[in-house]
Amino acid sequence: MAAGAPRIFVSHLSGVAVFDPNGDQVGRVRDLVAMLRVGSRPPRLLGLVVEVTSRRRIFLPMTRVTGIESGQVITTGVLNVRRFEQHPTERLVLGELLDRRVYLTGTDEAVTVLDVSVRQLPARRDWEIDKVFVRRGKGGALRRKGETLTVEWSAVTGFSLEEEAQGAENLVATFEELHPADIANVLHHLTPKRRAEVAAALDDDRLADVLEELPEDDQVEILGKLQEERAADVLEAMDPDDAADLLSELPEADKERLLTLMRPHDAADVRRLLAYEERTAGGLMTTEPIVLRPDATIADALARVRKQDLSPALAAQVYVCRPPDETPTGKYLGTVHFQRLLRDPPFTLVGAVVDSDLPPLSPESTLPALTSYLAAYNLVAAPVVDASGSLLGVVTVDDVLDHLLPRDWRETDFHQEPGVPEGPGTADDRAEVSDGR
Repeated sequence: MAAGAPRIFVSHLSGVAVFDPNGDQVGRVRDLVAMLRVGSRPPRLLGLVVEVTSRRRIFLPMTRVTGIESGQVITTGVLNVRRFEQHPTERLVLGELLDRRVYLTGTDEAVTVLDVSVRQLPARRDWEIDKVFVRRGKGGALRRKGETLTVEWSAVTGFSLEEEAQGAENLVATFEELHPADIANVLHHLTPKRRAEVAAALDDDRLADVLEELPEDDQVEILGKLQEERAADVLEAMDPDDAADLLSELPEADKERLLTLMRPHDAADVRRLLAYEERTAGGLMTTEPIVLRPDATIADALARVRKQDLSPALAAQVYVCRPPDETPTGKYLGTVHFQRLLRDPPFTLVGAVVDSDLPPLSPESTLPALTSYLAAYNLVAAPVVDASGSLLGVVTVDDVLDHLLPRDWRETDFHQEPGVPEGPGTADDRAEVSDGR
């Protein structure tokens, strides 16, 4: 960024793509690292936390940033791919400074931090936080009341190292365009207190999607800090198989209490799944596939497949059954794959094109049997049928992978990324930009 360029508000950097000099994307910005300084001196911006393709978060020093423009960050191309670890004197700008209650110098009026801006110092490669965008009154970013103003860093006090009086509305606002898996990765790296604040600020559906992507320990921790009525609402918004997996990690009394608070229909689906062993088709299946009667048309099927909230695996095929249409259904007749739906006229009945050749799985099928079935028939989902011939649910390939990978696979450090050279000088890069370390 050239000297004299406009200041950049950090909320605009969340999720921005990071490129090497050749134009190849190496990751995305997930946070900024700053060092608070003595007195009213503005914090020095040390670097960026960048998430590379394996979801590992690495540290990118500002000395290796050559440009920030048009929604992108350009680097020198030399990155240290070791996992980022926050030092005690460092602060994550998005994770720890936004939403904080601070005070205007001179009047001691309490204000809420909505954003901060950074700038590059003239004729130097150093960056610092120079302005603070605040709101007067008690409302957060999502409450439209209270005057907003931009002040110098030196005009506010209260950016202490303790986590006090901090909400999460403005941090949540930076998540708007992120995939739930990316939000889960951000939450996993926050402190437990901050994680609980962010979870409380997310709406039920968004939190449900994020919980499905988190490690089990984080899921249990977050659910345990919600009020029980809200915890039940979030469980209802989760896929039944994911809700069952989460509830199976809780003590029996807590599990039963939450099931009692859930809507009877949702609780019944989860209870059915909890009755099966975890690493079986019954324990892994979801109870909400696309079920159609044989007299439905291909046009009906395509309309169901187009629903936005369906995962790709569930949208890949429809299941033809006698009524009732909800699981457990009437007699299971077979499957119609998405490609077949595209090849036949819209007025064709699904009963006329159903594939009944593949044998369904039983709910007792083991994990090795599931993987062999999906691999042998090149499928992304498999029907699970009981002894009476009713469709109970389907097992999708993503749920199988979740149970095949190590329990801590979300935490695993992968080897060096393609296109992200380690480069010379792999000692801690922050040593070259920090004050007196």
